[in-house]
Amino acid sequence: MGFVKVVKNKAYFKRFQVKFKRRREAKTDYAARKRLILQDKNKYKTPKYRFVVRRTTRDIVCQIFSSDLTHDVCLAAAYSHELRNYGVKLGLTNYAAAYATGLLLARRVNSKFELDYEGQAEVDGDDFNVDAADDGKAPFKANLDVGLQRTTTGARVFGALKGACDGGLNIPHNPRRFPGTTKEGAEWKTDPDMHKKYIFAGHVGEYMTKLKDDDEEAYKRQFARYISAKIGADDLEDMYKKCHEAIRADPFKARDPLAKGRFRTRSAPKPEGKEYKAKHFQARPISVKQRMARIKQKLLASGLTELTELRR
Repeated sequence: MGFVKVVKNKAYFKRFQVKFKRRREAKTDYAARKRLILQDKNKYKTPKYRFVVRRTTRDIVCQIFSSDLTHDVCLAAAYSHELRNYGVKLGLTNYAAAYATGLLLARRVNSKFELDYEGQAEVDGDDFNVDAADDGKAPFKANLDVGLQRTTTGARVFGALKGACDGGLNIPHNPRRFPGTTKEGAEWKTDPDMHKKYIFAGHVGEYMTKLKDDDEEAYKRQFARYISAKIGADDLEDMYKKCHEAIRADPFKARDPLAKGRFRTRSAPKPEGKEYKAKHFQARPISVKQRMARIKQKLLASGLTELTELRR
């Protein structure tokens, strides 16, 4: 047997250091975070905002964060499950839902700071960057934070980015990762029509039609919820157009009184005027004598009666 080099020996493991907890949980890219929150010393206490986009198996989360010396501060947030209040009941994790969630967050931020930036009201799929007004407030600026998600062409994080930009936020970006973008030589060429199709879930409608023609049983099995809700491939564009109009009309729309957390519903709405008492958990330190007395009481309750047995 030839010589075998020991790469990870005892000395290696003595020097080994695990990654930070949130990196092990695939939640935080610390290399990117360091560059996103780094602020000049002459801008002390000036917030540097991040447009944070995260995706789960059932939800898309869009938030505006700023970092302090000790913690992060959430300025505003929007979730794709809130689109139920605006007419979108299904498909809450696709590209169209990501766009609507980014649009919802942008309208909330502009309403909060009373900014008169409507953004791109007519969705055409073309790249849009808000222009600052000559007089008055500047548009709200934030940097895109995608965490550890893959930034491939057509990723849903860029759908949220497009929705936030069309909503009136100033987010510096390059349009080469939007759907339909191709590289010809040294130049990137975008396809606004392709991007518009994704914004209105046209790719979902195409797949529904194709699957229905190829395999009726597979279509009924995969889109059973769409069929029960009477949503067809031709209804998706109108559904998302109405959603965008409703978001711009009222970005702070209250949810259904019967709605409950984690996509559940109540049998009856909460009674109005009822007050719920908050639970307070207060630590009550006890002395050593009190602790020993409690131990003795537990031991006696378990069947020990002799003092000698207690001393053992």
